[in-house]
This record gives sequence, C-alpha cells and structure tokens, in this order.
Amino acid sequence: MMQVCLNGSRTAADGVAVPMTPEAMADSAAGAVAAGATDIHVHPKTPCGRDTLSPRVLAQTLTAVRERVAVPVGVTTGAWAEPDPAARLERIRGWTVLPDHASVNWHEPGAEETAALLMELGVGVEAGIWSGTDGAERFAASPLGPKVLRVLAEVTDTEPPDAVASAHELLSDVGSAHGRPVLLHGEDGSAWPVLRLAGRLGLATRVGLEDVLVRPDGAPAGSNAELVAAGLVEYGRM
Repeated sequence: MMQVCLNGSRTAADGVAVPMTPEAMADSAAGAVAAGATDIHVHPKTPCGRDTLSPRVLAQTLTAVRERVAVPVGVTTGAWAEPDPAARLERIRGWTVLPDHASVNWHEPGAEETAALLMELGVGVEAGIWSGTDGAERFAASPLGPKVLRVLAEVTDTEPPDAVASAHELLSDVGSAHGRPVLLHGEDGSAWPVLRLAGRLGLATRVGLEDVLVRPDGAPAGSNAELVAAGLVEYGRM
C-alpha cells in the first residue's frame, strides 16, 4: 500500500505545489493515483489555509476529490485543527459527507472518544502513534485497538542519521499493534530513509507533500505525483 499525504498542515508558504483548495487537492489526488497511490490522506483547509474539521469544508473537499479518484480518501482529526476535544466531537457529529477513514493521534487529549465516535459513524480509524510520545503505551491499553483500520507509525525524528533507529524503536513500542496492519512513515529529513525501511520490512507506507517537500535527490518536488513515483522506486530498493 502506498498512501499519498497531499498537504498536511503545510501552508502556501511551503510552495505552490502544496494543494490548498478542494479543486487543487482533487487535481493533486488524481495525479498521485495515476502515479501509483492506492489511498489518500488529506487535510481540508479554510479559505485562509488553516486545517479544519468544518462539515462544510470537509464535504467540499471529499466531494471534489472523489469526483476524480476511486480510491479510499481519509482526513485528519488532529488537535491543531480543533484543540478542544468536546468541540472536535461536535464537529465530527456534524459531518454530512463521511471520509473512508480518519487519523486519530493517540497521544492527543480526547483520542479515545474521537476514535469511538468515528467507529460509531462507520469511518475507519487510522491510529496515529508518534515517536517521542506516550501514544504507543496508550494504544496498547486501549479496548479500541483491535477495531482500528490500521496503525500509522509516525517517526517524528527529522534527522536522517537517526531516522532508521527511531523507526525501529517506534515499531518495537507499537509491538503487535493489536494485530492491525502498520503503515510506517517519516517526515522531512526522515521521510525517505523510513520509506525505504518500510519497503525492506514489507510494511505499508506513505509519501507526499505533507511529509516531505523534496525528492530523494534533494531537489524540490513539483507535485505529489512526482513524490509517489519516486516513492515507489525507493520502496522497492533492497
């Protein structure tokens, strides 16, 4: 599985390649799928470029993307999009168009309640387990663990020399992951080393402008499609 992460919490300041509007996200998703992506993770944005859980914006984004692709489409529920756990739940209850899945960062306040509500709505849950947090410990003790769609093992260490060691440590912390599939990825400086490790371990992975703005050779990436194409090559390297 190669997921494409279209934009993340990046802004227009990160370059014109980062899709910020529903139409741009749909175009970018279509290009990434044509390049080989099999799943999409996207952050719906307000007109001023902030991540949001707004039912209206979410509906616009999902509708636009689904008009262009036929693969599963997921969104974030990150606390930065709605810091108050109660307000986050209220936003999600208001969704009129549902994603196929949504990521829930297990170290964030309200993670259990957010995941439970998503499951109640029939939305798959990607359990985000970040290195350097207590997410793995909390997930291991969670009764919802066996019910998630998959685990997103996220290496937050951005230094390339330390990335692979950090990834191994994170995978050790995640352990059996309640028997759920694991998607392993890094960010910025760790993105490419961790993607290659995922390939060696036979784990699902992801790539896209959320995680990295440059190609493996260090040149700026012109699109998510470019990163997906490069990612598939790097993933296959032994």
